[in-house]
Amino acid sequence: MQRPRCYLLGERAVVLELEPPLSLQSQQRIWGLCQQLQGNEQVTEVIPGMNNVTVILRQPQHSELDATALLQAWWEASEEQLPASRRVEIPVVYGGAAGPDLAQVASHANLTPQQVVELHSSVDYVVYFIGFQPGFPYLGGLDSRLHSPRRAEPRLLVPTGSVGIGGSQTGVYPLATPGGWQLIGQTSLALFDPTQTPPTLLRPGDSVRFVPQQEGIC
Repeated sequence: MQRPRCYLLGERAVVLELEPPLSLQSQQRIWGLCQQLQGNEQVTEVIPGMNNVTVILRQPQHSELDATALLQAWWEASEEQLPASRRVEIPVVYGGAAGPDLAQVASHANLTPQQVVELHSSVDYVVYFIGFQPGFPYLGGLDSRLHSPRRAEPRLLVPTGSVGIGGSQTGVYPLATPGGWQLIGQTSLALFDPTQTPPTLLRPGDSVRFVPQQEGIC
């Protein structure tokens, strides 16, 4: 297990950050810590991230050492959590107008666009956490051959449902927003709907499979 580093962020937020590499085991322990702190009278909010967790304390601590020692103790007492997992299939139109960066990703990987699609859709990904915007899933399991740098100039508007790759991550934009990930496809499936309960389609621990649709590949 990676060594944690704890530090204070502002007066009441304390962060625990794990050393790379990212692993499902460490993420499961982060989920376990979040579950453990639910209802803790000293905590107002727990925010999981990739290889890190931020805890908002109800009262400021006397010193940074007090805050970090508290979180360190909670971490040492935590255990891995295996949440109930659902398998969610996400239909994707790859390439063309739906995935304008597919050719760029293929060129970077020395693959054809079709090979990129086959690799991207051949994996059962795990939702590590939901962040950036409501319903945005950060997925673990992207084939290393598809790791691609973010765009040098982010787009001012990424369409809703865009499927992208950013570094070693892949994910889906639930809402139209600026963004710098390489866009390889698009889904019509709604990942965020404020009229539903819960409003987000995915949750940490879910298994995700992308299912190619017929049209769009360039």
